[in-house]
Amino acid sequence: MEFKTGAELLEICNIKNCKIYDAAIFQESKLYGISKEEIYIQMKAQLSVMRHSVEEGLSEERKMVGKIIGGEGKKIRDREKNIKPVCGHTMAKAMSYAFATMETNAGMGKIVAAPTAGSCGVLPAILLSIEDSHQVEEQVLLQGLITAGAVGLIIAKNATLSGAEGGCQAEVGSAAAMGAAAIVEMMGGTPAQALHGAAIALKNLMGLICDPIAGLVEAPCSKRNAIGTANALISAEMALSGIESVIPFDEVVATMYQVGRMLPCALRETAEGGIAITPTGLKIKEEIFQ
Repeated sequence: MEFKTGAELLEICNIKNCKIYDAAIFQESKLYGISKEEIYIQMKAQLSVMRHSVEEGLSEERKMVGKIIGGEGKKIRDREKNIKPVCGHTMAKAMSYAFATMETNAGMGKIVAAPTAGSCGVLPAILLSIEDSHQVEEQVLLQGLITAGAVGLIIAKNATLSGAEGGCQAEVGSAAAMGAAAIVEMMGGTPAQALHGAAIALKNLMGLICDPIAGLVEAPCSKRNAIGTANALISAEMALSGIESVIPFDEVVATMYQVGRMLPCALRETAEGGIAITPTGLKIKEEIFQ
């Protein structure tokens, strides 16, 4: 059985009495003729790159392409280590990991574009912060990554993951939805709860524009990755508590796509609108490309 929608995915999970990652593994194995073990090996390789991108962002002084961002991950980490964070240690660590990954990306380091380069900080931040706070085994992290991939696949099939097509809601919003679903299943939640978490997370960032300063994936992208990470954690907590999305996941995905198509071109990654054309934004662009 293959799934293209959240409803179809839940039907498979109910019939087989399995988790989302089980259904995703079954589909990938059937479609591409690869074994469950091979899928886990591929996911382990992706997780390794994510770890390295976080470590690199926190430990190395990198030269950013636009020099707009840099050092934010370390600042959050240092405060978390020395002062009780306002938002708690798990959230603070997750934020620092999101910033670190985005800084690695801005410095031309290796990242996993999951689902995109502009939203690459969300999943590493979620997986590795939960690993720290809940002592989650690597196998569970890999399962979470597969769950996230299944949700991302559904969004890609029925809407878009592209900021140029749907705004930042399609990038960071989708990443947050993927992350929320991953957290829910890693914490023992049901497939239905995972999709409620994904729907809540995507709704929370509905309508988010894409307006990169100077056209570079630096600002406001890095801060939106941190916000997307926090959004995923909050949405997962809601879902695990039994709070449901009033609007089903599939309808939220369809609406996100409709909203994205309604956004003017200037607000879809062209750097011709939003904060990209503020006086300061234009000044930064001129300094970079003079």
